[in-house]
Amino acid sequence: MVVFLGKLILLYFIAIIIIRLMGKATFAQLTAHDLAGIFFVITLATGPIVTDNVTHTITGLVFVGLVHFGFSRLMLFNGLNRIFVGKPTIVIKHGKLVRENLKRSRFTLTELLSEVREKGYPNISLIDYAIIEPSGGISIVPQQDNAPVTPAQLDIETSYQGMPIAVVIEGRIQHRNLKLINKDEQWLKEALADAGYPDRNRIFYAAVRDDDYSLMVDTGAGNY
Repeated sequence: MVVFLGKLILLYFIAIIIIRLMGKATFAQLTAHDLAGIFFVITLATGPIVTDNVTHTITGLVFVGLVHFGFSRLMLFNGLNRIFVGKPTIVIKHGKLVRENLKRSRFTLTELLSEVREKGYPNISLIDYAIIEPSGGISIVPQQDNAPVTPAQLDIETSYQGMPIAVVIEGRIQHRNLKLINKDEQWLKEALADAGYPDRNRIFYAAVRDDDYSLMVDTGAGNY
């Protein structure tokens, strides 16, 4: 049993290190080869500990769970966090690409451009900073001249617009969400009937704002 648990913890850390070495791009855009790489790392790592013993299996699962919990707690220390999780990497600075950091993160230029386009920045010269986070996601800080103007900057007073709470999803009433706005099923049925939707099975999505209880209904019949 001791040897078995020793194998578990050794292979657990080896798998973490190998996946970590695959780079942040692996998690930002999970391509076919990324998925294949992670799959084979996990398969090869678990190969030596395959067992038909149910007791070993249960013990192993509990042990890995405890190791993972302890490992997560250790990540609170900055030194270990930098080694196993990584640190943010600047890949665009003042509108210019930082080629070395991009290469170190194993991000291709094509992948980076795709990511920033998805975030609404097709022109990298308008970006002050683009940072690859340890999770593989990209944070973008736009240049001040191109940052969205807020009502506060224009001294415009705004009122709370309310949070849309889903009350019907694919024809099913969301009772828990109704409780959040202090309403019940009877109130919802009456509101839907008043809006011209007596049959909730025709409703793909319906939401109620939590400030004025206004109703929004979508039957899912939009054109594509």
